[in-house]
Amino acid sequence: MDFPGGKVMFTSQMSFIAEPGKTRVPCYRVLNDSGELISGKDHDLVNQDLATRMYNSMITLQVMDTFLYEAQRQGRISFYMTSFGEEAINVASAAALSSEDIIFAQYREPGALLWRGFTLQDFTNQCFGNKADCGKGRQMPNHYGSSKHNYFTISSPIATQLPQAAGAAYSLKMDKKDACVVAYMGDGCTSEGDFHAGLNFAAVMEVPIVFICRNNGYAISTPISDQFRSDGVVVKGQAYGIRSIRVDGNDALAVYEVVQTAREMAISEQRPILVEALTYRVGHHSTSDDSTKYRSTDEIEHWKIEKSPVTKFRRWIERNGWWNEDDESEIRKKVKKEILQAIQVAEKLEKPPVSEMFTDVYDEPTKDLVEQEILLRESIKKHPKDYPSDVAECI
Repeated sequence: MDFPGGKVMFTSQMSFIAEPGKTRVPCYRVLNDSGELISGKDHDLVNQDLATRMYNSMITLQVMDTFLYEAQRQGRISFYMTSFGEEAINVASAAALSSEDIIFAQYREPGALLWRGFTLQDFTNQCFGNKADCGKGRQMPNHYGSSKHNYFTISSPIATQLPQAAGAAYSLKMDKKDACVVAYMGDGCTSEGDFHAGLNFAAVMEVPIVFICRNNGYAISTPISDQFRSDGVVVKGQAYGIRSIRVDGNDALAVYEVVQTAREMAISEQRPILVEALTYRVGHHSTSDDSTKYRSTDEIEHWKIEKSPVTKFRRWIERNGWWNEDDESEIRKKVKKEILQAIQVAEKLEKPPVSEMFTDVYDEPTKDLVEQEILLRESIKKHPKDYPSDVAECI
């Protein structure tokens, strides 16, 4: 029978939908922890060129994170977040996309932007907030954005990107574009109202979007056991009528295959897809966090060494004869040199002029913005010692 709330079939037996049982939704993987193909699994989606490029990007991301994290510890930048342990999700998912696909990232997906051609100099310019930063120094470090690379600027409040991403996907649908939106999030996002609003809008309006959730077990210091009782995140898609899958986020081949397939379905069938990628955040949440306060060092070391997605993928390409120790040493040495040079350049560049704080939003500055700029300039003139010399010199 048709009700305003939906079609139903009547029954005389009272039955409640049960809570999750002991049987959980399975997790798709292609490689085991030793980097070997699962028995009986044939995988030819990734050739040598693509595989080595993916691995190069994962290594580059690792090295960049290491040196920019240390730059923050030395007081050279104000803040930083690493992607240690989540390199496969970053790079493999981006490799499965088209450059025309629009990315709405959270703050732990720099690898996706790296894959699209954002350079180490671009990353360091943003972290140092200098005049070469395409964000004009307005964002805190790690909050990257690039219209050139179809990568929307990241915002700090979690999950706010999800309704925006659903809206962008609706615009692609209306324009009949052969592309989709990809919206990244962490498991903490699923505890926010914007998560539910974004998924519901995407499902109802049938838009081409792939939601990728990095379920790494912790929303900063809050474990998933304190966030939700459901079987992870994958089942939440089903509740909204969204086709969903769970994948091993530490398996680059599995992530690549799942995201590539999800993208094809999203575009060809004009539907949202939810991907839950199970992984582990090896690093602290950010430079403002000490994760040993809420998890043991043994746990961290286990995932860092035994479950590393980078190590797993390297073992696979080594077995194929596509990589060796000399290649490893060469790429790490090369990237180390490049990132150190990029930091030196970024650190020496001037900050953007004060006027850049008040441009771009409106065609003509509003009365409030004009007043704010006047007050700021007066404050800098009055208290020059409270501002960096390069800022005071811009007045």
